[in-house]
Amino acid sequence: MSALETGRPIRRPGLNTLRAEWTKLRTVPGTPWLLAATIVLTVAVSTAAIAGTRCQVGAPCPADTTKLSLTGVDFGQAVVAILAVLGISSEYSTGMIRATFAAMPRRAAVLAAKACVTTGPVLAAGVIAVAASLLAGRLILPGHGFTAARGFPLMSLSDGAVLRAAAGSVLYLALIGLLSLGIAAAVRDSAVAIGLVLGLLYLFPIVASLAVNPHWQRHLEQIGPMTAGLEIEATTGLHSLPISPWAGLGVLAAWAAAALLIGGLLLRLRDA
Repeated sequence: MSALETGRPIRRPGLNTLRAEWTKLRTVPGTPWLLAATIVLTVAVSTAAIAGTRCQVGAPCPADTTKLSLTGVDFGQAVVAILAVLGISSEYSTGMIRATFAAMPRRAAVLAAKACVTTGPVLAAGVIAVAASLLAGRLILPGHGFTAARGFPLMSLSDGAVLRAAAGSVLYLALIGLLSLGIAAAVRDSAVAIGLVLGLLYLFPIVASLAVNPHWQRHLEQIGPMTAGLEIEATTGLHSLPISPWAGLGVLAAWAAAALLIGGLLLRLRDA
């Protein structure tokens, strides 16, 4: 009988905690489906956005083909949020969290292990989704008028801006997972946590679009986790952005760190 089943503290807590959390994550039936859904939704939405955009002669064309090709990240992040939330809230709903904390009393270590085992698969899914989305753009956009002759060179990861947008989009999805995990640790309930995460992500763009004052609109875009974080995808017109690409990703990282800190503190202060 394992230490987790008997409730006895286990030795080598760091390594064993990681193993235990990885075993739980990979044996949950929904995990592979949610990872697959992240990839499929991201690529499908990106492909649809690419296919629906054309550069007509004499008409204005979207200048940032890389950002256009990564449109699906806006939607794939919702599935990542659900996956991360279920990584801890499902244990509260089943009562398994009591056994987890009995076997591994260091609650901060448990949360850190959950963060590690959640981030790994999300990064892998993000790499596949982003690469496939960019490939779709590379294959489809030239046939829609986005040619080198019109000032749209073929997208390539050898281009520093495209590589930054691609790598940053993968990191963006991982940070969304960490933000969601921290919120779920704080509120415990799956539905509430998912609602809070999605509200936090999509509310800022809505409020910013409704803001009459351009000054306040810019500030809302600078502090919103989604609006700031997704600026990492921009490859053109960087001087007109409300926040620079890496600084925007830093804003999202700050949101994720704050959520994990609050979630970790509440885990230690409250009963299981």
